[in-house]
Amino acid sequence: MRQHAHMACTSIMVGKKAAMDGVNYIARNEDNFVANWPKRFIVQAAAKNRHETYTSPYNKLSVELPETGYRYTSSPDANQDEGWYEEDGINEKNVGMSATESVTANEKVLAYDPLIENGVAEDSITTLVLPYINSAREGVKYLGDLIAKYGSTESNGVEFFDENEIWYMELATGHHWVAIRIPDDCYVVAANQIGIETIDFADPENYMWSDGIQEFVSENNLNPDTDSWNFRHIFGTSTKQDRHYNTPRVWYGQKVLNPSLEQDPESADLPFLRKPEKKISVEDIQYILASHYNETKFDPIGSGSPEDKKRYRAISLSRTANSHILQLRDSKKVAANGIEWKALGIPSFTPYVPFFTNADDIDESYSFVPEKLDMKSAYWIYEALSMVVESHYSDFATANLDYQKELASWARRKIAAVDKETVGLTGQKLTDYLTDQNHQIAKHFNDATKEHLGDLITQGTELSKLTFKMDPNL
Repeated sequence: MRQHAHMACTSIMVGKKAAMDGVNYIARNEDNFVANWPKRFIVQAAAKNRHETYTSPYNKLSVELPETGYRYTSSPDANQDEGWYEEDGINEKNVGMSATESVTANEKVLAYDPLIENGVAEDSITTLVLPYINSAREGVKYLGDLIAKYGSTESNGVEFFDENEIWYMELATGHHWVAIRIPDDCYVVAANQIGIETIDFADPENYMWSDGIQEFVSENNLNPDTDSWNFRHIFGTSTKQDRHYNTPRVWYGQKVLNPSLEQDPESADLPFLRKPEKKISVEDIQYILASHYNETKFDPIGSGSPEDKKRYRAISLSRTANSHILQLRDSKKVAANGIEWKALGIPSFTPYVPFFTNADDIDESYSFVPEKLDMKSAYWIYEALSMVVESHYSDFATANLDYQKELASWARRKIAAVDKETVGLTGQKLTDYLTDQNHQIAKHFNDATKEHLGDLITQGTELSKLTFKMDPNL
């Protein structure tokens, strides 16, 4: 069985009033235990008149699938022998999700509602939910119904969004969960800890929860607080691992977006919801997902002490298999409103590539992922770039940053050009046009990356330590 990517990912959610362009975002780094875990990025076709049963290769969960399902973007493992792990996407109804942010429930709550071995797990969540939902709120309910029927194998956080709302759902125990609607003027950085705080059971418009959760907590005497119902306090953990592996990533994300705040990177009381000091751009989200405690003494590739450089787990890692930012723009203003930004390799060194989700395909370079290096594969292009840049980081960092900035500017110009060209386009004509644009975008980024990689390798030939200059005095 695949070694589950437990305690690994970092998620970001940005409400539309907190965003510079006034739209909702959800984002996440999907990390693994190993550095080389190839991912594909594809479009799954809509399903009609289907009579199939889904069986998880990971834990043998068996679910009869609905006869019809929407088309959706998907980021499955290249090798699905141990699970599909589709992870993230936007469906044709412009509803998106990212699953999962692995979290840990404490031993007290798990004693009374243990996890279910063959229940719903990360490998199955996107597959079983995204093709069948029409809104973010409906996504929470749909997954909640699956948990009620099959139970949960793991403690997980799941992001849902549409044009109007963002919801974050935390599955804690075998059957109990809560969800919160992220306020439009707030953002969230989540990092492998149960984060949701006070639940207002009198406000079902902004909170949802599993049936019987209040009674479960009360009957088993699980609430440590005298005057509040705080999900983090009741179901979550506060351990040494949290303080070194998880909490510092939330601290750094909040430090970037609220730079005037003075907070302890090991604090157990960092707030789940934050209002940013300035509006957040897609580049800000990219920066956080690609960060490694930049400009602090904790940067593993910085100038801090050996102890500080190893003190905290960074957001961007060599084992980040798939970094994604999902963006839903206003459908009243643009025809191509769903965009999925995808970074493969190590996000610190690779660009975020924008793809339109109202499409029938991404590109062959993203679906072709052999087991070994092949420069026809986008996955391997970016893995190769990451390895080369990090191998001579001090020499290559400036050129690599320039390359990323140039492509980020090109991406904005390309999206603006597509918006002009798609005015008045609808239906299959729009989908066909955006599919063609996806191929053009992939080619541009692949070509630019190969050129950049060639420049670095050429420069790197002069950086070998196996060199010798004769001293003329000898």
